[in-house]
Amino acid sequence: IFFSDIVGFTSISASCTPLQVVEMLNNLYMCFDTRIDSYDVYKQVETIGDAYMVVSGLPERNGDRHADEIAKMALDLVAAVRQVSIPHMPNERLQLRAGIHTPCVAGIVGYKMPRYCLFGDTVNTASRMESTSLQKIHISSETYLALIKDNAYELQLRGEIEIKQGKGKMYTYWLV
Repeated sequence: IFFSDIVGFTSISASCTPLQVVEMLNNLYMCFDTRIDSYDVYKQVETIGDAYMVVSGLPERNGDRHADEIAKMALDLVAAVRQVSIPHMPNERLQLRAGIHTPCVAGIVGYKMPRYCLFGDTVNTASRMESTSLQKIHISSETYLALIKDNAYELQLRGEIEIKQGKGKMYTYWLV
C-alpha cells in the first residue's frame, strides 16, 4: 500500500482560492493517474484532500511483484511531482511525502452500496509511514524485506522510528 501527501498542503491551500486548490489537485492527480497506468497497481477511488492511495496485488494477485510495482511507481511519482507547478505560484513546485507498507487484505463489503475496501493494520501502518516521512519515500521493514530480494533498489536505513497507535518503535528505511 502506498500513501502520499503534499508537503505544506495546508499552508499552500491557505494562500489559494478554493478554485485554485481544485485546479492544483486536478493537475497533480492527472499527472499521477497518467503515470500509474504504466504499473500493475490499483488506485483507491476515495481520495481525501491531497492524500493519494495506491495498492498493488489487488484486485487481482500479482505474485511477489506487488512491492516492486509500488516501489517503481513511487519513485516515478516523486520524480513527476517535481514538474508539477502550483498554478497561482508558478515558481514553486510541489513536494511529496510518501509511505509504503506490505502486505494487505481487501474485499467487497456492504449489501446496498457494496464497496471494495482495504482492511487491517497494513493500511494504518502505510499511512504512518507517510505521516512520519520527510520529503522522501518511507518504507517499513516488511517492504524492505520484499524489495531487498531483487537488489534493484537503493534502500537506506532510517532507523528506529516511533509509530503512532500502539505500534511502538519500528525499524524503517528510505527508498531512494
